[in-house]
Amino acid sequence: MSDARPRAAPAGSARPRPWDSVITDQDRAVLAASGMGQRGGIGSRPCLLVVDVTYAFTGDRPEPILESLKRFPNSCGDVAWEALPRIAELIAAMRSRSLPVIYTRQAPRVDAVTAGAWARKNNRVLASAVVGVDPMQIPDVIAPNQGEIVIDKDKPSAFFGTTLLSYLNALRVDSIIIAGTSTSGCVRSSGVDAFSYNYPTVVVEDCCFDRSLTSHAVALFDLHSRYADVVRLDELLPTLAAAGVTGAPASR
Repeated sequence: MSDARPRAAPAGSARPRPWDSVITDQDRAVLAASGMGQRGGIGSRPCLLVVDVTYAFTGDRPEPILESLKRFPNSCGDVAWEALPRIAELIAAMRSRSLPVIYTRQAPRVDAVTAGAWARKNNRVLASAVVGVDPMQIPDVIAPNQGEIVIDKDKPSAFFGTTLLSYLNALRVDSIIIAGTSTSGCVRSSGVDAFSYNYPTVVVEDCCFDRSLTSHAVALFDLHSRYADVVRLDELLPTLAAAGVTGAPASR
């Protein structure tokens, strides 16, 4: 009988992954036998997609999530503030190579129509943040530069009902790097849609965060298995440099 209990990564294996403590030995064996989970690589002109990193999801200060949720109904608490410096480093690396950075934000939900299906799953969806900052504001440490694109969206995927694809075409993007929140919601759905449009996709695990640590781990495992390369920031940056990735768009 197979052992379906979660296990830590085997001794001597590669560096620990976020899902090591929740994925079973059987899951690992199935992944290996299926041929899934291979590295797909990255193109020569990737775009960084920063998904929904606003005060609505970070809160306005580092604090435990249950405290932050009292004032920001969607806050992810401390884990957001742990990720912010790494997201800032990734953004700086992209800008230094003249590579595009696109941000998304959750569009305002002011009534039942704009809330849509969210209202069926969240009884605080129309609750206002009890704060003195705009929940839709992107924190200063990762704020967009002038001319960088910011897309407001209604649903989890950055692609659904937005102009994102047209911008990617105009920018001659050939692959997508994803950072942001929540890992199990908007990051995962954006990653699946990027895959569906045949973009090589990279999700930067330590530049993503979620209010549920379990959901974060399982979503990263699922993305890694089927849809994206899931890597750490310190793995991605040398890859960009070694590949000679620059911002010069290919001629048409």
